[in-house]
Amino acid sequence: MTSAAYTSGSVSVSAGARRGASAADQGIGPLLRGWREQRRVSQLELALRAGSSARHISFIETGRSRPSEEMVLRLAEHLDVPVRDRNSLLLAAGYAPHYPETPLDDPALDALREGVERLIQGYEPYPALVVDATYDVVAANQGILMLLGDVPGHLLEPPLNAMRLTLHPEGLAPRIRNLREWRGHLLAQMERDIALRRSEPLRALYEEVAAYPAPAAAASGALDEAPAAPVPYFALPMRIEHEGRVLSFISSISTFNTPMDVTVAELAIETLLPADPATVRYLHSLMP
Repeated sequence: MTSAAYTSGSVSVSAGARRGASAADQGIGPLLRGWREQRRVSQLELALRAGSSARHISFIETGRSRPSEEMVLRLAEHLDVPVRDRNSLLLAAGYAPHYPETPLDDPALDALREGVERLIQGYEPYPALVVDATYDVVAANQGILMLLGDVPGHLLEPPLNAMRLTLHPEGLAPRIRNLREWRGHLLAQMERDIALRRSEPLRALYEEVAAYPAPAAAASGALDEAPAAPVPYFALPMRIEHEGRVLSFISSISTFNTPMDVTVAELAIETLLPADPATVRYLHSLMP
């Protein structure tokens, strides 16, 4: 895997078609009501946000009124519905999908891929990677490869998954010194994503990694011991052993602003920034 190791991050056409068909069968009303209730927004509040009336929102949800395409998109925007699910709402209302889903290896996304590659390479020697909606790794830089040096081959077979690599008992988990805290942070992050996206593949991944047994050292607390000279971290770090050293990283995640494509909307760039001077010095010592 290199920074150019891209794979198609989109759901297959047939899977997308099946999802759209089920949405159309369900109708716009139940779908809209489900998103509204999940966001804990009243009909009146949604109507005020969207420049409509509570009566019209009620009629849409009960099937007495069919919203315009513009209204569907406006309601989805105010409910912060993910781009993929906005297409489902449109299909359920009888309209064509508004957002394309371009495979990541399509020539139309060449400029995007090249820009992202330059970005994550620019972070070296600090680790950086790009993941899709189910945390499959679509690109990574040399800093990530450095951390994966002793991970067994079966975990490195495509599709490489960031959550599985981190929390698997044979992955990075045995080397993470504050595993309990970091594991809790990652599982909570996945729970938020599931609530936002309603993704069955993501839920299946969550159930898998949440069920991983903790390594024996983590269970006894050996990995959670405090460093000899505590550092006043400004955010929860991942403290990981690497070749006899303990490196500390703060995770930062970036997404694309107002994406107009399902694939692009579901990409996230994660960078691991050094959390202390010792980690900075060690990473720079690895540079040629």
